[in-house]
Amino acid sequence: MTNLKDNDGKGKTLGMRGGSSGGTETSHVRQSFSHGRTKSVTVEHKRKRVVVPKAGAASATAANPRGAAAQNLSQAEFDRRLKAVEAAKAQEAERQRKEKEAAAAREAELARLRAEKDAAERAAREAEIREQRAAALAEEQAAEAARQAEAKTAATQRAKTPRAADPAPVDPAAAQAEAARAEAGRAPAGKKASRTTVEEKKTSRGKGDDDRRRSGKLTIANATDEDGRQRSMAAMKRRQERDRRRSASRSGEREKIVREVNVPDAITVQELANRMAERVAAVVKTLMQNGIMATQNQTIDADTAALIVEEFGHRVVRVSDSDVEDVIVQASGEDESNLQPRAPVVTIMGHVDHGKTSLLDAIRKTNVVSGEAGGITQHIGAYQVTTEKGQVITFLDTPGHAAFTSMRARGAHVTDIVVLVVAADDSVMPQTIEAISHAKAAEVPMIVAINKIDKPGADPNRVRTQLLNHEVVVEGMGGEVLDVEVSAVTGKGLDALLDNISLQAEILDIQANPDRQAEGAVIEAKLDVGRGPVATVLVQKGTLKRGDIFVVGEQWGKVRALINDKGDRVDEAGPSVPVEVLGLNGTPEAGDVLNVVEEESRAREIADYRARLARDKRAAAGSATTLDQLLAKAKADKDVKELPLVVKSDVQGSAEAIVQAMEKVGNEEVRVRVLHSGVGAITESDVTLAEASSAPIIGFNVRANAPARESANQKGVEIRYYSIIYDLVDDVKKAASGLLSPEVKERFIGYAEIRQVFRITGVGRVAGCIVTEGVARRSAGVRLLRDNVVIHEGKLKTLKRFKDEVREVQVQQECGMAFENYEDIREGDVIEIFETEEVERQLA
Repeated sequence: MTNLKDNDGKGKTLGMRGGSSGGTETSHVRQSFSHGRTKSVTVEHKRKRVVVPKAGAASATAANPRGAAAQNLSQAEFDRRLKAVEAAKAQEAERQRKEKEAAAAREAELARLRAEKDAAERAAREAEIREQRAAALAEEQAAEAARQAEAKTAATQRAKTPRAADPAPVDPAAAQAEAARAEAGRAPAGKKASRTTVEEKKTSRGKGDDDRRRSGKLTIANATDEDGRQRSMAAMKRRQERDRRRSASRSGEREKIVREVNVPDAITVQELANRMAERVAAVVKTLMQNGIMATQNQTIDADTAALIVEEFGHRVVRVSDSDVEDVIVQASGEDESNLQPRAPVVTIMGHVDHGKTSLLDAIRKTNVVSGEAGGITQHIGAYQVTTEKGQVITFLDTPGHAAFTSMRARGAHVTDIVVLVVAADDSVMPQTIEAISHAKAAEVPMIVAINKIDKPGADPNRVRTQLLNHEVVVEGMGGEVLDVEVSAVTGKGLDALLDNISLQAEILDIQANPDRQAEGAVIEAKLDVGRGPVATVLVQKGTLKRGDIFVVGEQWGKVRALINDKGDRVDEAGPSVPVEVLGLNGTPEAGDVLNVVEEESRAREIADYRARLARDKRAAAGSATTLDQLLAKAKADKDVKELPLVVKSDVQGSAEAIVQAMEKVGNEEVRVRVLHSGVGAITESDVTLAEASSAPIIGFNVRANAPARESANQKGVEIRYYSIIYDLVDDVKKAASGLLSPEVKERFIGYAEIRQVFRITGVGRVAGCIVTEGVARRSAGVRLLRDNVVIHEGKLKTLKRFKDEVREVQVQQECGMAFENYEDIREGDVIEIFETEEVERQLA
């Protein structure tokens, strides 16, 4: 046992000195151990240091506490924090006010519902009481009519019956005394007697006449002198109801209830039977009668379901899952009553390295080109520019590489004007022709900007002439297409280009209604590590505000923040304004349409419907093939080699372009298959998928996180990073070329003629030959020709010159040859000698 005792404090102080400013206190504790051993231990107790402020500082803090709190902050920081606090208070007050209004509205709605329910119940009760009274009155009238009929019948019978002798006269006093004695005798019966009296009074009306009518007949009750029990009115009603049901069931007639049955695009047999309130077996039988073999769990289409509903005599109400999108259709079909002018949307298109981004940088006075990997644009960008004359123009910069076809098509379909950039020192290139096709397909006007006129070899007239071959006739040649000679380096012609854009916009009379729910197109989408899914949206109609609930493609969200092209946060974005939208629940596809809706539940419903529709479409595409088609495809793919890939990119548009470029790589022997593509960093799940499929991972402008790197190192998965798309395509082509079987080339080296055939023990048949042309080699392949027809192809087992085995025999020399696993040789046959070499093949 350990005994703790404080020392008397005579020991020396350890550590800091005690006092009001903090320090330690020491004490001695004696510990006891077994066998009488003890030990003295010095213990230090550290006290909390108390800081006493100076008198001047304390008075200043007491006089101005806010100033003391902000003495280390700048005035701007303090004002910003104060505004943030006031804004938070205002938001909290607004939220409390909205909650109170919502609670009051809910209470009013509940009170209204309660009043309606009480009124309905009260009306039902009153109707039931009226029905009961009417039934009772009808019964009383029927009973009265029966009594009157029976009384009339009894009177008629009494009139026909001969009257008996008149009875003896009765003394009234004696009769009264006799009645009193009978009453006194019945009195001790108590409650039973009173009950019997009441019941007799109740039944005396109809029973008396009946007894008088049946008085001459012998019954069991009369024979035994016992009263039979009477059936109650409820029992009689129940019996009548049973009889009515039996008669209805025997006749097979039943009142048919016609229902309105909602029939969606697809419905199971069991659900259809439940909605019609019919037996499932009856529905299955009807389907079989119509030639459709289906069980209760199988799904039938809307037309078949409507036919079955009509056969059962119900009314069909066609509904569709797409009805959830009616709110979007109605919003887009509103009357544009408040149209106002908006900024034109201009898309810069053209071939790669023709100066599109440089031209836009010269207009915006920026330097975006310096940040592009490889000196080419690989993302679609959206910018808004205000000219010196005050004209606001929205520019879309599209990539010029061949892989970004979808981006160019997307830019052409959301634009008002297309600016086709062609280099004056170059010519019309494939992507220039593609841009012309996109502009014509979108039916938007075009302005030709002939760039790089400052270079020595520039020839603008040659560009105009080449454009004639593609039905683009500029004004200088009698056409309607505007053309401007510009230079992004010197700035020549930029003002004329902006003036032409403004003139074209005035002719188009571009307008939009800003006072409606917003609608826009997703230009680009990406997954940001710190901000989550981010979509670059070009607002086309209405005004997108912070806090709006929207649905875009298969995703939905609530606008948490709007960031313009300069990186500033804004509260709203009107028509023709490009902004980054934060607050999505997932990354949308580039090109999806954004629509603002009123309620979050409606946005969820629309997004779920679209996701389900996309899944069903993918499943239908996979299941649409027949067994014969699957077998044919498996047979065709048996000899096809595949290079699987996992692709991760920084933005949705780049991932789409890479997947499309990979689909074009390959031929009938080799192809590239993208197992998975997405946006964002490379994760462990990507590494797991790549390991299971023995596929490399391609990262375009993204990197793998730490867990993914460790997992890739452990599992031996290759990760390749790229920032230029044509480097990626070239490397994949080289990797796919390695899967190609080498090309075998055959080279003729000589002929030999068989002069005589020998049979040698242990060797077999040996041909005595003379080399008539070229040379015969031991390692070469040979063919046996008989009458210029190939009889056998194989290799030599032996090649001898006299008795020695030799490697080769020159022309006009004799030798002995024997074939491997073949002995059908004859005199006069010719042996063709050839060599083969393998040549590596490359994908085009």
